Amino acid sequence: MASAATAPPPPANLPRIVAASLIGTTIEWYDFFLYGSAAALVFNKLFFPDSDPLVGTLLSFLTYAVGFAARPLGALVFGHYGDRLGRKKLLVLSLLLMGGATFAIGLLPTHATVGAAAPVLLTALRLVQGFALGGEWGGAVLLVSEHGDARRRGFWAAWPQTGAPAGQLLATGVLSLLTAVLSDDAFGTWGWRIPFLLSGVLVIVGLWIRLSVDESPVFKEALERAESRRTGEAEKLPIVSVLRHHWRDVLVAMGARMAENISYYVITAFILVYATTSAGVSKQTALNAVLIGSAVHFAVIPAWGALSDRVGRRPVYLLGAAGVGLWMFPFFSLVDTGSFGYLVLAVTVGLVLHGAMYAPQAAFFAEMFATRMRYSGASIGAQFASVAAGAPAPLIATALLSDYGSSTPIALYVIAAAVLTLIAVGVARETRHRNLAQVEAGDGDQAAVSSAAEARSV
Repeated sequence: MASAATAPPPPANLPRIVAASLIGTTIEWYDFFLYGSAAALVFNKLFFPDSDPLVGTLLSFLTYAVGFAARPLGALVFGHYGDRLGRKKLLVLSLLLMGGATFAIGLLPTHATVGAAAPVLLTALRLVQGFALGGEWGGAVLLVSEHGDARRRGFWAAWPQTGAPAGQLLATGVLSLLTAVLSDDAFGTWGWRIPFLLSGVLVIVGLWIRLSVDESPVFKEALERAESRRTGEAEKLPIVSVLRHHWRDVLVAMGARMAENISYYVITAFILVYATTSAGVSKQTALNAVLIGSAVHFAVIPAWGALSDRVGRRPVYLLGAAGVGLWMFPFFSLVDTGSFGYLVLAVTVGLVLHGAMYAPQAAFFAEMFATRMRYSGASIGAQFASVAAGAPAPLIATALLSDYGSSTPIALYVIAAAVLTLIAVGVARETRHRNLAQVEAGDGDQAAVSSAAEARSV
C-alpha cells in the first residue's frame, strides 16, 4: 500500500500543480525561444551590423549558443539546492532570473548606440537566461512527477513539457503579429523590443501561481528520512551521489537528448534562416509555419505521454528518434518547394515526431534517479547534453549551409544524432513502473539501488 505521504493528491490539487509548472515553463521557454527567433530575424543587423548577412546570422546564433553553455551551471547549482531545500523555492528563483534577463534585453542599446558594448551586454543577459533555464526544467517536471499518480505519471509529467511548444507558440505568435502590423523599419527600430518587455507581465502571473503550490510530498518524506538517519556525518553532495550511483543513467539521459534537442532547434530556429535564404520564403510565412506546427506539437505531447504510460517510455522514445531521422530528407525537400502548405507539413510532422521523444522524457528521467539526488541527476543529464546538442545546432546547420549550399549535410547531421539517441535509449532500462518514493540510493552497492528502483507502485 502507498503511504499517505506518497499517495496521489486529490484531483483538485494535481491540476493546480500541473498548471503552476506549465505556466512557469511556458514563460521560461517563451523568453528563451524569443531570443532564438530574434537572433534569426533581427539581431544580426542590430548587434552585428558590420558583418556579411550570413556571417552576422552566425554571430547572432553564437550568442544564442552561449545561453546553452550556462545551462549546465544552472543544472548544478539549482540541482544542488533543489535536492537540499526543495523544488518550489528554486522554481521561483529561476522564473525571476529568466524574466528579469529577458525584460532587460528589451531595454538594451544596439550597436548603433554603444558600439561593441551592445553584443557584450546581449551575451551577458543570454548567460543569465541559460543559467535560469538550466535550473528550471528539472524542478518543474519533478514537482509534477513527485505529486502525481504513478500509473499516469507519463501523462501528467508531459504537461510541463508542453511549456516548450507553448512558449514557442507565444514567442512566434507575438513576433508574427508584430511583423504583420509593423513595417520592416519599425520592427527593426523598436518593434522587436515589445515581446521582450512583455516578459515582465508574464513573470508576475507566473510567480503568483507558483507561490500558491505545495512542496513535493515525495521530497518532504525523503528529507524526513534523511534527517532521522543522520548520524553526525556530513551528508554527501547530491552531485557526488549522482556520479556514484547513477552515472550510467546520466549518460543515458545525455544520449537520449541528442536527437530530441538537435532536431527541435533545426526545425524551429534554423528553419527561419533556411526558409528565408534558400527557399525564398518570407519571414512572415516561415513564422506562421512554425506557429501552426507548435500548436499541433502542444496538442500531441500529452497524448504521447499517455501512450508511454501504456506501452512504456522506451518504445515511444525510440519511435520518435527513428521517425525524426527518417523525416529529415523529406523535411528539407518540402521546405525547398517554397509552398506554405508544404512548409507547414514539414514543420508539423517533424514536431509531432519530436513530441514522441519529448513527452516521455520528463517521467523517464525522473524515474531514473533517487529522490535526494533527482533534481541534480535529471538536470545534469538534460542540460549537459544541451551544450553538445541544442546549443550548436542552429550554428552548425547555418555553417553547413554556408559551406555546402545544400540541405543534405544538415539532414545527415540530424540523422547521426538520431542514431546516438536510438543507441542510448535502446540500452536503457524501462522505468514506467517505478515508485519514485522507493527509488533510493542507500549505502549499498549499485545492485541494491537497482533493486529498489524496480519496485512497483501499488
